[in-house]
Amino acid sequence: MYPFAFTKASDTAEALNAGRRGGRYIAGGTTLVDLMRETVERPERLVDISALPLREVTVTERGGLRIGALVRMAEAAAHAKVRTLYPVVSEALELSASAQLRNMATIGGNIMQRTRCTYFRDVTAACNKRRPGSGCAAREGFNRTHAILGTSESCVATHPSDVAVAFAALEATVRLLGPDGARSIPFADFLLRPGSTPNREQALRQGELITAVEIPALPRPLKSGYLKVRDRQSYEFALTSAAVALHVRGGVIREAKVAAGGVGTVPWKLPAVEKHLIGERPSQALWAEAAKHAADGARPLEHNRFKAELLKRTIERQLRIVGGTK
Repeated sequence: MYPFAFTKASDTAEALNAGRRGGRYIAGGTTLVDLMRETVERPERLVDISALPLREVTVTERGGLRIGALVRMAEAAAHAKVRTLYPVVSEALELSASAQLRNMATIGGNIMQRTRCTYFRDVTAACNKRRPGSGCAAREGFNRTHAILGTSESCVATHPSDVAVAFAALEATVRLLGPDGARSIPFADFLLRPGSTPNREQALRQGELITAVEIPALPRPLKSGYLKVRDRQSYEFALTSAAVALHVRGGVIREAKVAAGGVGTVPWKLPAVEKHLIGERPSQALWAEAAKHAADGARPLEHNRFKAELLKRTIERQLRIVGGTK
């Protein structure tokens, strides 16, 4: 590990000043410390923000939910309002990482985490995300776990977060605070597809700090859930996953929110699936027909051609579970 300076911010103003000067924010440290240990990242200055007052989960005036950036994953998963209003968020968190990591990692850090691509983490391999212009070893290497949606010639790495898939499905908003003041950005615009600049992963400005993730109020009753398919049952990243929320009134689907994980360079919203569901009556035939659109636009690689079919099956299965027609 290379030398670095470390400061602990006592308030938001102090944190922002340090961030403006190039300091990297750290709270739980469950991702960044690993990357520093592997010399993938070599920040010169770390700013500990764990003392900032960003640890609340609150219901908004309109009935949505605001989760502070420093709320621990375990705390958010267990919170009564999260479990009651948006079970998909609790389930996504509980299927993430290990219990020890969930007790340390924060919501803000989770959505900021970097890919688990083995080529990204191997400093001897070509990786445009780690070293722009060096190439992408994954494209011609062993790419079984890599993305089939949102890829580019520069990068095929998946985004590893589970709860980010739930946030994408629910059309959440990321609240930010920076040297120029506060702003909000739709979750769909916060995480960036790689394009020709895979090293730029979030739509953050210099020194900006995530303060909260806000989920909008959705019509009730709302049933939601998260399904994760992986190679082993515990402490493993998704091959595919599905976050689904359905509002059914009068026997008809009025609202449908669907997103997939493990298959995209970012959490992948599935508007074609949603469109197929709205206005229809729940049925096994409907789930199967809607799921056919889950892999629209997929560009599989040599070793992950199975992912398109697995994604369709995962979406269909989760629609059946949430829709109540198992």
